[in-house]
Formats: sequence, structure tokens, C-alpha cells
Amino acid sequence: MGKNDEVRDQIIMTALRLFNTKGFSHTSIQDIMEASSLPKGSIYRRFTNKEAIALATFEKAGEIIWNHIVQASEQASTATDKIIAIAHIYQDAVNNPPIEGGCPLLNTAIEADNTYPDLQKVASEGYNQTLLFMQSIIEDGMRNNEFRKDINSLSLASFLMSSMEGAIMASRLSFNNDHIFYCIEQIKALLNHYSS
Repeated sequence: MGKNDEVRDQIIMTALRLFNTKGFSHTSIQDIMEASSLPKGSIYRRFTNKEAIALATFEKAGEIIWNHIVQASEQASTATDKIIAIAHIYQDAVNNPPIEGGCPLLNTAIEADNTYPDLQKVASEGYNQTLLFMQSIIEDGMRNNEFRKDINSLSLASFLMSSMEGAIMASRLSFNNDHIFYCIEQIKALLNHYSS
């Protein structure tokens, strides 16, 4: 990896932490310069503006979270266990989330809504990718006779995703991880209801 790539990675990782903790609107290029100890020229040689940095950081955040999701699901054997394992990724949303500051998808979706259309677009694409992955797990469970055949897999996947994201938000808002565990408890009960 060349020096330019290393510097670009440094900018992305620094900005990712800042955007996910302070927010995109409250983070300046100056903040990124100070936190990364890089001069302005190093940043502007690689990115045209702050939004270009944000798009690159969201892509990086997506890679990090996607790796967690894939790893969690691959370590489980049943569809139910895969879904619960994915929910457990944020079991310590308050103190030790996979990325400092909480869920970058949730944070970006809230901040970019009707304000930063390019950022909103990539957040929507990230959500849809995760939603389709969750739906595929449910459909595998239906094919393997773990779940009933009459389930609307997209509807259930959407509900599960919304519940997980809401639990992350509630836990971070209240500084209490109980909401994540309440969510997991209810997901288990729901999936048990749908079992064949």
C-alpha cells in the first residue's frame, strides 16, 4: 500500500470516528485535520469536500458492520440463531459498539434525511442491502422448515431491522443496554411463534 493510500485511510478512519460521534454537520475539515494531524493539503488532494469524505467514511463503516454481520451469521447454524447473533452485535451499544458513536447507518439516516441527498442515498442502499440479507436468512429458515411457509419474509425482516435499530437508539439515548436485551428477548419470542 502506498503512502497516499495510507494517508487516505487515515483521513477516512479519523473522519468516521468524528462523524459518528459528533455528527457530519458538527464536524469540520479543521476538526479532521486536527484529529488526524494532517495538513489541509493532504486532505484536499484526496477529497474534494467534506461530503466526499463522508461518502468514503460511510462506505468504510458499511464494510466494518457488514463484516460483523457476516461473521455473526456464519457462526450460527439455524436461521433463528443467525438473527439473534446479528442482534448481539450491538449488545453493548452504550459502551462498546462496533464503531465508536453507535450505528453509522442509524446516525447517517437521521442526519442526512432531506439534507444531504448523496449521503441519504448511500444510507438507503446500505439499509436495503442489510434488509435483503435478513430476508434471505428468514427464507432459508422457511426452506429448512424452521419457520412456517406463510411468513411474509420482507415484512418480518423489516420489522426485525426496525426493532434492532430502535433498540440501539433507545440504549444509547438512555445509556442503558437493557433495551437491546429486551429487543432480543422479544425477537426470540416472535421467531418461536413463527417456528414450524
